[in-house]
Amino acid sequence: MANPPPLQGVRILDFSRIIAGPLCTQHLADLGADVIKVEHPATGDETRSRDPKGDRRGAMFLAFNRSKRSIAIDLSTTDGQDLARRLALTCDVVIENFRPGVMARMNLGPDVLRAADQRLIYVSVSAYGQHGTMSSRPGLDPVLQAESGMMSITGPIDGEPMRHPLSLVDILTANHATSAILAALLGRAAHGQGDVIDLCLMDTAVGALANAGLQYLTTGTVPARSGNRHMVAAPIDLFATATEPVYLAMATDKLFGELCQVIGRPELVDDERFNRPGRRAANRDQLKVEIEEALKTRPAAEWLAEMPHLPVGAVRTIDQSLESPEVAERAMVRRIPEGDEEIAVLGTPFKLTETDMAEFRPPPRLGQHTDDVLRSALGLDDAAIAALRDAGTIV
Repeated sequence: MANPPPLQGVRILDFSRIIAGPLCTQHLADLGADVIKVEHPATGDETRSRDPKGDRRGAMFLAFNRSKRSIAIDLSTTDGQDLARRLALTCDVVIENFRPGVMARMNLGPDVLRAADQRLIYVSVSAYGQHGTMSSRPGLDPVLQAESGMMSITGPIDGEPMRHPLSLVDILTANHATSAILAALLGRAAHGQGDVIDLCLMDTAVGALANAGLQYLTTGTVPARSGNRHMVAAPIDLFATATEPVYLAMATDKLFGELCQVIGRPELVDDERFNRPGRRAANRDQLKVEIEEALKTRPAAEWLAEMPHLPVGAVRTIDQSLESPEVAERAMVRRIPEGDEEIAVLGTPFKLTETDMAEFRPPPRLGQHTDDVLRSALGLDDAAIAALRDAGTIV
């Protein structure tokens, strides 16, 4: 029998909206945490408005909010702030992504909450961090892709800089936040103290420059856009076949040699232009011509069938990817029952052998669990809940 989800019994109060914070808390919910999502009574999470069907659970909201409980509190009121504060002190983790200073003005900042409970883990996610000359500025993923240098190395070689269409900085920040929270929980188990975690999109974006950033720091050379190519290795690129193109990534001598055998060009291995990684990179244009000359003799499907042992893949559309058998085998598309219907969501990347993951639950409707949370977390009775609703503190 597998062990229960690792975060079972951990309660998260989630004030975050849009992507980075909500994706983090969705990861924690997958791991078994009880995530209480605090939303504005009228609008909820801003992504609820991006719903063409009208039930306020469109793709943007569904992507980042499964398995949570939604409570609608008016934080502009003193009573709403007091209610949120009481809820926070029943939780292990509080996470928010307002601009720096907003939570403090509502007496919901880390100084107030951790003065009452030193075991509390308080997480702030912002564009530029809680301190510094940029801290008060708003910022969203595409802006940070631009400011960090990411856009400068993305796009066609002779074209303009391009942002990645996915919110990569937000997604990476969510992953960092998840890791930091798990580390803080582990630390608390060892020494009994919570922590304050300051995560920002700028730090994530700069950190994600990785080898491109180090290329500049170690050589002084500013990386240029390389299109579909790798910046420093070859052959890594999109290659034409007799039908659709395929993507090859054969950076090592071993992989390059095996590719040359499969395409019937073993002599390329000893060609002085290509017999070392640096030479292949320097002569990548000629190398691409040689490889494509062979690949264009047969359809992509035939080449892919001959290269299951090599890093090569078709360029799929999203529907082709999500409907592929390997995605199904890894349970990366899931369907959650809800009444007589099902809600399709992406699966979790977490795969634990000896530990269960939490059962997926539908993303909540706005304020769906308000009464349930107030009863279970604060022990409020029907009369107390009705009084809060009559006062407009909750909906």
